[in-house]
Amino acid sequence: MKELLRSTDPTVLAFASALLEGEDIDCFQMDVNMSILEGGIGIFPRRLMVREGDYLQAKRAMLDNEIPLGNET
Repeated sequence: MKELLRSTDPTVLAFASALLEGEDIDCFQMDVNMSILEGGIGIFPRRLMVREGDYLQAKRAMLDNEIPLGNET
């Protein structure tokens, strides 16, 4: 798995996941349960992961829809 994007905004993650689903690209959100440690204030970013073979197609989908990747991968 490779990190596609990183964000503290749950709406960005939901939109990105929906776009990837529309492209038949499997994705997985990591760090979802960090809110337990942070007290629910949203300071720790969540990561959206995709398979390495799908990374370029997934990245293109994010860039085409002006979704900030929030990382330098």
